[in-house]
Amino acid sequence: MKYGVAIFPTDYAIRVDELAKATEQRGFESIFFPEHTHIPTSRRTPFPIGGELPKEYSHTIDPFIAMTMAAAATKTLKVATGICLVIERDPIVLAKEVASVDLASNGRVIFGIGGGWNSEEMENHGTTFKSRWKLLRERVEAIKALWTKDEASYQGEFVKFDPVWCWPKPVQKPHPPILLGSHGPRGMQRVVRYCDGWLPNAGRGGELVGQIGQLRRFAEEAGRDPKTISITAFAAPADRKTLDQYAAAGVGRAVFFLPPAGADKVMPLLDQYTKML
Repeated sequence: MKYGVAIFPTDYAIRVDELAKATEQRGFESIFFPEHTHIPTSRRTPFPIGGELPKEYSHTIDPFIAMTMAAAATKTLKVATGICLVIERDPIVLAKEVASVDLASNGRVIFGIGGGWNSEEMENHGTTFKSRWKLLRERVEAIKALWTKDEASYQGEFVKFDPVWCWPKPVQKPHPPILLGSHGPRGMQRVVRYCDGWLPNAGRGGELVGQIGQLRRFAEEAGRDPKTISITAFAAPADRKTLDQYAAAGVGRAVFFLPPAGADKVMPLLDQYTKML
């Protein structure tokens, strides 16, 4: 199993390039960056896990800038969105951004995506909460066309464009791996339909193991080989036994969260996670 870290890249936390360099030196495979373009002050949508919304949600820098900083400071570290809010981004511009970072990093991008939870945030981008998943699928399909075809077009309900030229194409072929962060049966079915991997927030090891079995059944029912679907688990602080459970169940990558704080707090925790490798 491979190991990565995730951090909200904020204007007050450790510099992304400093952290990326230290992460690579310690043997981690990847670094993931979440995304929120902004947070409406109305706070109409409650924080999914309860309590007050942490400060970092309204202080994140753009994930593709963070990925570029991380890639420029390293040689082998994979750089990832975890997750990119595709429903808040123009698909043509997004296709170019991802492909450009993949080119700059020489093929080190992992494209983690999700549907989002903050309804008023996405409304500011013109997205309706109830139709966000259909919009996400159409944008992903359109992005794949832009990445893989010299003359790409797409005609959906929400995304429409006639044949276009759009370069650069990604270094990775046919494109960077697309991992969907979503839960429940419908989320897993979306993974099977149009993604390369699943990106769950892992609870207890036993729960995740059962969910992986369900994902494999959905794949088989759809005529897809379950082995073509990678599994990357966002792991809360986990012990060795739980990580071994993940690996035995088929998890290919475990990602540890780091706090959006200064080096004095982040580096000791990074060293603690390094002992898990």
